[in-house]
Amino acid sequence: MTSSSSPSPSPLKGKAVDKDGDHKVKKKEALGWMEWLRGWMYIVYEMLFQRIMASHLSNPMPLPPLNELTFVVTGSTSGIGREIARQLAESGGHVIMAVRNTKAANELIRKWQEEWSGRGLPLNIEVMELDLLSLDSVVRFAEAFNARSGPLNVLINNAGIFSIGEPQRFSKDGYEEHLQVNHLAPALLSILLLPSLIRGSPSRIVNVNSIMHYVGFVDTEDMNVTSGRRKYSSLVGYSGSKLAEVMFSSVLHKRLPAESGISVLCVSPGIVHTNVARDLSKIVQAAYHLIPYFIFSPEEGSRSALFAATDPQVPEYTEMLKADEWPVCAFISQDCRPTNPSEEAHNVETSYKVWEKTLEMVGLPSDVVEKLIEGEEVKCRYGASQE
Repeated sequence: MTSSSSPSPSPLKGKAVDKDGDHKVKKKEALGWMEWLRGWMYIVYEMLFQRIMASHLSNPMPLPPLNELTFVVTGSTSGIGREIARQLAESGGHVIMAVRNTKAANELIRKWQEEWSGRGLPLNIEVMELDLLSLDSVVRFAEAFNARSGPLNVLINNAGIFSIGEPQRFSKDGYEEHLQVNHLAPALLSILLLPSLIRGSPSRIVNVNSIMHYVGFVDTEDMNVTSGRRKYSSLVGYSGSKLAEVMFSSVLHKRLPAESGISVLCVSPGIVHTNVARDLSKIVQAAYHLIPYFIFSPEEGSRSALFAATDPQVPEYTEMLKADEWPVCAFISQDCRPTNPSEEAHNVETSYKVWEKTLEMVGLPSDVVEKLIEGEEVKCRYGASQE
């Protein structure tokens, strides 16, 4: 696996020089217009050419036998997550659908079992309740799963929201909804499931991200976008939350020692058939509607996550990045090849600030990873005891 290259960010980015030649830190408040333009060019390029770039892939993606491997897939009742859960189960995996709507998930399982009947053993798939708009629910899920004392081989943080054109909304925990569902809740879940992931080592955390993070920006002093320094839109909320996920994943990747055997990756599913186009620029909207042939189906969009979850070369690749002290975590593109996340994602200083701020927001101590690796118990501000 080889990574495509991109220019390294300047070490003086975001700094100003005074008349004496000293460097003073100047706070970056948004993407520069060149970064923003490059981001949109990348998104449009991917929209136009993703099918060509992924033409070498089979659909559905062939998977190796996954017997005795356990997978948790969030948001698995529709779209990409539904395809991920079904295909993992059909390849022999033990799949836990971690969803808010447990009734819909159980109905899906009944349907899948009927379709699978006669082709082998029944699918090994079950449902556990998880509501990412409630950090209490995240803690309860993690506690219930860890209490099984079994291994977790792959956590796939697939669930996400893009509330197109909607006004700014906040969870009951007080966080902007895109930020909580797309970043804070998956981050909390990933940390709290470390004991089970260690038992399942070699194991993986796969975060279904988005190429939209290329136009994202994170202000760690204004994660909820409420200060007025930036005008809120659903695009600002979504792209920023996806960038925050990449930055947090990069630090988690570095914090986990090689002996833990846990790989951390982000993946882009590509541009998949959804309603997201309404919040994009008019030119992009026009392209989106004029070229439906180029847009992926959920089955096609699931391939990068399935690849990241099952390809045998992934652990070696992520460890190589760590050994090379690469500033970002592994990022797999829609064509199942390693690629580089955005230039802003390479901002190591901001990434560590995102890490610290995220742990503070979800109520975990700054040394939580080290404690869990050592087998110590960690208390979270959220959970059943707080209800």
